[in-house]
Amino acid sequence: MLISPRIGFLPGVIIWTAKAELFRAGPFVITWYGLCFALSFIIGLKVITYIFNQENKPTREVDSLLLYLVISTIGGARLGHFLIYEPTMLWQHPLEVLLPPYRSLASHGAAIGILLGLFFYTRTRQEPGESFLWVGDRIAIVVALSGCFIRLGNPMNSEIIGRPTRVPWGFIFVNNTEYSNVPRHPAQLYEALTCLLLFGVLLWIWFRDKASLPHGLLIGVFLTWVFSLRFLYEFIKENQVPFEDQMRLNVGQLLSVPAVLIGVFLLIRSYNTVLHRHLPG
Repeated sequence: MLISPRIGFLPGVIIWTAKAELFRAGPFVITWYGLCFALSFIIGLKVITYIFNQENKPTREVDSLLLYLVISTIGGARLGHFLIYEPTMLWQHPLEVLLPPYRSLASHGAAIGILLGLFFYTRTRQEPGESFLWVGDRIAIVVALSGCFIRLGNPMNSEIIGRPTRVPWGFIFVNNTEYSNVPRHPAQLYEALTCLLLFGVLLWIWFRDKASLPHGLLIGVFLTWVFSLRFLYEFIKENQVPFEDQMRLNVGQLLSVPAVLIGVFLLIRSYNTVLHRHLPG
């Protein structure tokens, strides 16, 4: 049976009654989040294939690259969640970490997983010019778009809930019984929109400068943009686990700081590369 989301409107508030399931036939279930997750890889595959074609790189490598990214993204996001938020699960119920359904995923863990996946992928490549930073810059474009899809899946699960608000687009997440009492910031949609905007910016930079793009520039833009905003968005989001209520800055903010610093380092490195190209002699 196909299940459709339903949205209600009241003056100054949006009643969000969407269910997590998109389709159910007996024990077979497709969720909206799962669909968004799958679409992020399917469309990302099309985008990276186009990029490789435009830069005269062998597209036969794309399938291998996709396999590395799927494994590293899911593995990093899943393991990252339990390391950060539920470490006791790693030895109490280790199979829950490894086996689906993958309900709990950490974006910081996914970022580390993707970087590790790219490292191992580039170590096996023989194509000239396909360094870790070269591939990473192109993948950053795809990951920005994937971030948009995944964040669009979060409201379907009524998760990543914002704090109470009086803005006219406040959401009441009816199916989240813990936070269904007052209108809240749709923090998931804020992140989805800024990821979509980032995708456009990265793609524009690539189109403009792909022949002379300093290695690491797009990764630097990605890390600085995503995790600076993540740091700020956390101020309007409910904490994910109770122990964060006692912290001045929550775990998401603390983990975002090193990511931003790495991004700034890569931006400075890229600027120096461009500067040296234009120095006489």
